Amino acid sequence: MTSDHDMLWRRCAYLGRLLLPVVDEEEWRRTRRHERLGTWGIDIAEGERLIEVLAALAAHAVAVDTSVSAAELDVLPLSVVADAVTGKRDFELLAGLPDTFADGRDELAVKVVRLYTYRAGPYSRRLFQLSAEVRRALNVLAERSRMPSPRCGHVFFWAAAAGLSSGHGDLTN
Repeated sequence: MTSDHDMLWRRCAYLGRLLLPVVDEEEWRRTRRHERLGTWGIDIAEGERLIEVLAALAAHAVAVDTSVSAAELDVLPLSVVADAVTGKRDFELLAGLPDTFADGRDELAVKVVRLYTYRAGPYSRRLFQLSAEVRRALNVLAERSRMPSPRCGHVFFWAAAAGLSSGHGDLTN
């Protein structure tokens, strides 16, 4: 049986995977992001995967700090996650993660973030730039929303409405 802590990570990882596709509703946003990644010397596929995992890490860190369960993740405001991704130190984002990951891609991406955190120098700058991209994406969604304070659950809803998710919220992905 999967623990609530593992389920929380899975929901946060799913949120991270949905972030860019939901933001990219406007095609020009993807183009601009790719240009920025190229300017920074970051491979697009690697950069976007790290953006996904940084979004997941920020949501997870906030959820753990506020004792939010996997079932309650939907209530976290996007603004709080955006603040965490740039306001928390890299090692704070890595605290409290599950011991094992059901998805090997998540485990690898988290290991890359850990490596970048401990190597410092240009790697710290890269994490800072990618964290700023996560914040930018979350802010775009908040500004686009008709809700005064959109929450993580809105991202799941918007993704489902756009046909990007299975609509399960999803604990299986």
